[in-house]
Amino acid sequence: MAKKELAYAEAMAEIEKILTRLRSEEMDVDSLAAEVKRATELIASCKARLRKAEADVNKELE
Repeated sequence: MAKKELAYAEAMAEIEKILTRLRSEEMDVDSLAAEVKRATELIASCKARLRKAEADVNKELE
């Protein structure tokens, strides 16, 4: 089954949780790489959504 794509706000909330765990040193070394990979994926998704929203707005303003 394919993963459901998170809404922008949900992705940002997950990124914040990962950052909080990193800052508070709650994360062990074994899970660090996986968490960084997940955060990178979420950031890329958020950037893509922002670029699409910007393009949509610019299209409407033309």
